[in-house]
Amino acid sequence: MQRSKNDIWVGMFVLIGAVAILFMALQSANLLSLSFEKTYSVAAKFDNIGGLKPKAAVKSAGVVVGRVENIVFDDKSFQAKVTLALESRYSFPKDSSLKILTSGLLGDQYLGIEAGAADKNLGPGDVISSTQSAVVLENLISQFLYSKAADPAAPGGSNNSQGK
Repeated sequence: MQRSKNDIWVGMFVLIGAVAILFMALQSANLLSLSFEKTYSVAAKFDNIGGLKPKAAVKSAGVVVGRVENIVFDDKSFQAKVTLALESRYSFPKDSSLKILTSGLLGDQYLGIEAGAADKNLGPGDVISSTQSAVVLENLISQFLYSKAADPAAPGGSNNSQGK
């Protein structure tokens, strides 16, 4: 009888540990967001969203104020339409701007919202028109390499000025 009680306790401990590991894995992969706050939806259009994903954080001053709800391609404007779910307790002016930012050098991307100065606040269904697309590292590297190759004073450039 004593052995079966110990087996039950060990089983419960293993089960709780497995649930805790699953919770941590989902939380760290940003696949689980436990927020019971009421939200309102706001949309924005971007030329390039880079690696932005649904459920990515929306931050203002480093504080998470919402999540990316949905990302779709608008085939009329050829832009990505991003729908945000902002928590109702946070209100931002209508002329606020959005930027796609990266946490760390090669980390996950998130949206940064900068408050504007308008008198009226964003409401459900509003569209934020001031957006800044993601900075794509590959584009920066290719621009750097192209500018170095085109620079005549650069080593290996077309201008060879060694006294000839």
